Amino acid sequence: MIDLPSFADAPPILTPRERVWAVLDMWLVDHGFIRDIYCNLHRVSDGVWRSAQPAPHHLRRAQTLGIQTIVNLRGRRDNCGSYILEREACHRLGLTLVDFPIRSRGALEKPTLLAAAELFPRLRYPVLFHCKSGADRAGMMSTLYLHLQEGVALPQALKQLSLAYGHVKQARTGVIDYFFQRYRQETRERPMSLLDWIEQHYDPAELNSSFRENRLARFIVNDILRRE
Repeated sequence: MIDLPSFADAPPILTPRERVWAVLDMWLVDHGFIRDIYCNLHRVSDGVWRSAQPAPHHLRRAQTLGIQTIVNLRGRRDNCGSYILEREACHRLGLTLVDFPIRSRGALEKPTLLAAAELFPRLRYPVLFHCKSGADRAGMMSTLYLHLQEGVALPQALKQLSLAYGHVKQARTGVIDYFFQRYRQETRERPMSLLDWIEQHYDPAELNSSFRENRLARFIVNDILRRE
């Protein structure tokens, strides 16, 4: 089992200077000005939402939607203004903040995938999953949630990995799609659950080495969109 980190205790009180720095860092360095225009917020199911990195005003809206838990897929980042303000806002609004870092440009390790399966039933719902842009890691987690927790058929769950959310399959982020593709290919003749395949056959190193990305897509995602 895994321990779910949350911040029931009060976060550090920010000085006026620290607050100004945090807001500027969130808005300029972490590209919050883009998310103020479009936060990529979508409902995944009755009890689950997904989005890009929320600012405090996005978290206030989440609270009005009935959301009780925020799952931060970027991980704890104490020197990032977005995270500092997120932690503070969650405490003020009574939202549980859970840090569950995953990556989008490399195959996830077995312990991370198995931990996700343990995480889902232990969360307080409704839940919001978020990464930086709401496109890749949020899509991966939403797909896993729908399939593992709600029993949604994988072809239907995979709709969470779509260009409609900003997910680009041709870039390195397509390793997420490749992970599910390999599972479906390797279990076509000998069906088994996703978790059984992960435990018995999944090789993240081989998956990383065999995946090929499109150079133009890599340039767009990494250099123009500047995704994490």
